Amino acid sequence: MADEGVATKAPESDGYDKSSDKSIDKSIIPGDTSAQAGVSMGEHCVTDRPSPSATPSGEISKIADIDVYITKPSDYPHLPSKLLIFLSSGTGIRSTNNQLQADKYASEGFLVVMPDQFAGDAVPNTVTQQSVAASDSGPSLIEKVKIGVAETAKSFRIDMWLARQTPEKVLPVLHKVIEGAREEFADAVANGGGIYAVGYCFGGKYVLLLGSELPDTVAHGQAANDVEKGVVKAGPLIKAGALAHGTLITKEDLEGLKSPTTMACVENDQLFPEDVRIAGQKFLEENKVEHEIKVYPGVPHGFAVVGEYEDSKIQEAQRSAFDQMLAWLKSH
Repeated sequence: MADEGVATKAPESDGYDKSSDKSIDKSIIPGDTSAQAGVSMGEHCVTDRPSPSATPSGEISKIADIDVYITKPSDYPHLPSKLLIFLSSGTGIRSTNNQLQADKYASEGFLVVMPDQFAGDAVPNTVTQQSVAASDSGPSLIEKVKIGVAETAKSFRIDMWLARQTPEKVLPVLHKVIEGAREEFADAVANGGGIYAVGYCFGGKYVLLLGSELPDTVAHGQAANDVEKGVVKAGPLIKAGALAHGTLITKEDLEGLKSPTTMACVENDQLFPEDVRIAGQKFLEENKVEHEIKVYPGVPHGFAVVGEYEDSKIQEAQRSAFDQMLAWLKSH
């Protein structure tokens, strides 16, 4: 179950330190450090958990020449639907888990479009550690060394991948898809009175950006100069948003938010630290921005995406987070 309690900031990652890499440009989004420097993405956001036995019901298609996964209610277009942009974790649109998660929203009446926000550059499949052969004594010293080397290499590759996924690259992709989907599914946009968005892990940050009022250049993935900054604003592009275990979210991301948004957060989450969350929540409250924040203790980052977890507590939290996000979208 979710608690409104306060989380404790976890230790920093000991992986690749992007902030020390002077070759990486500073992000165009206020509050982002160089290439969104900070802790790396969580294991549950860069690999699929064992996929449930269900088969995804949608299909890979294209909007504005960008690959998208589209899944629709079974009775669409005979009955009206609402357009939902689904922003995934690093595993991208071809992840079975992400597709099944999108299907869950389609089964609740949403026409779901999941764009390839990474433009074909989803997180590298670096899961090299399979279960070491079970034995009473556990892995040998040699096996432990191999695992350590593999994990270090994996962390480095993920962080280098993450450094490439900047707002300058991602936002133009999302804008193209939104504009194309607005035209292709005009009936769903009209029925919902706008466009909805949901995001998991990496996608969570971009739900906030799509729900924000940004300088027009920044909103389209361009740097704002001193003259333009704060003069011409664009957005928000969504009517309401929902996100789970967001990654690399800054206080400034939350301060820019205008659209009603709910957040399912993880306790002790180094990828969305307590100080950022609390400062952002205070700003939203003071500025009367409609929002909801629930903190889930005892679950891993990435818990809210469909996957086979043996822990009943994680299973319950997963159901609760989906219910939270779905109820928010339906009520707005």
